[in-house]
Amino acid sequence: MSRDVRSGSAARRTAPTARRTSARPAASGRRGAPGAGRPADTVVVGAVPPGARAAGALLVLAALLGIAAAFPTYLVVGGEELSAVDGLGSALVALLVPVAGLAVGSTLLRGAVPKFGLAYAAVAGALGVGQLLIEIYRGSSSTARPGVEVLAGQRVLTTGVEAGPGWVLGVVALVVTVVAGVVAVATWGRTVMDDGGALDAVRSGIAGAAVLLGVATVLCLSLPAADVPDRLVVDPATGLETVVTQEGPQALLERPGLALMGGLLLAGAVVLCSVVAPSLRPRLAVVGGLLAIAVAVLAAALSGLRDAAASDELEWTLPGVGLLVTGVGYAVLTALAWRLRRG
Repeated sequence: MSRDVRSGSAARRTAPTARRTSARPAASGRRGAPGAGRPADTVVVGAVPPGARAAGALLVLAALLGIAAAFPTYLVVGGEELSAVDGLGSALVALLVPVAGLAVGSTLLRGAVPKFGLAYAAVAGALGVGQLLIEIYRGSSSTARPGVEVLAGQRVLTTGVEAGPGWVLGVVALVVTVVAGVVAVATWGRTVMDDGGALDAVRSGIAGAAVLLGVATVLCLSLPAADVPDRLVVDPATGLETVVTQEGPQALLERPGLALMGGLLLAGAVVLCSVVAPSLRPRLAVVGGLLAIAVAVLAAALSGLRDAAASDELEWTLPGVGLLVTGVGYAVLTALAWRLRRG
């Protein structure tokens, strides 16, 4: 009788062990698949506060205004009407930022992955402050100190500048973007969204790379992405060749007043957002913050490339090439943060 009891209890003790053992071959059979044996990065989303949806609505509004601003007359300089779009290539460059904002704003307006959209809105708003001051200078203050500028892909002398409907819509779009950023920052603490921490193992590496890209971006922004090349002049009497420097577009930090303040704020925002974005939680918030920087830097780089391609007087500069490289670098970091979905 006692042996039967012991044998029965032994059978009960070995049954769970048999179930655990039978699960091991199934796990080992998936070992060749990417991320096998590791849990997926689960995202937990709580109730979406009204402020998050309001920030999404503001992003959508800013995007629509930006799309509408690309096609009418941008500025009238010396009686010549300038437009931001004069072909397919310039249209793609002008619509890059608005289309990205429209996609992210629509996602945030639906309440899906709210901190992704809030991070994008906050970073876009921080970058928009400096851009707003630069645009106000171009449309209203640039005639106080006339100089050579590159506007809408053309090299012009800003002796007389009149604002067009495209400039007005663009300024309003930047104002709405800044307001969206303020709303996003105010709503961040009341938005519940978290994950399993899949990005924590590589977060420091992404942060270091983002800071390096931010410093490189500021150095590239400090010089024009498209400039007037020096001219080689030959003296007919002596045959000596002389390099004559031609007046080109003003660098970002060489402009006076509002443009100088805007350039300093833009440079500081690029570095600050490069530091803050990788530290956000959850992982999708990092994706949103880095995406906003990547889109802004790529838009600036492609604008310089468009200017050099559209004008015979301009050539693409080394800072312009560097700006494109840093923009691609931000895009790579964004894709890397997006792909790390497992812990």
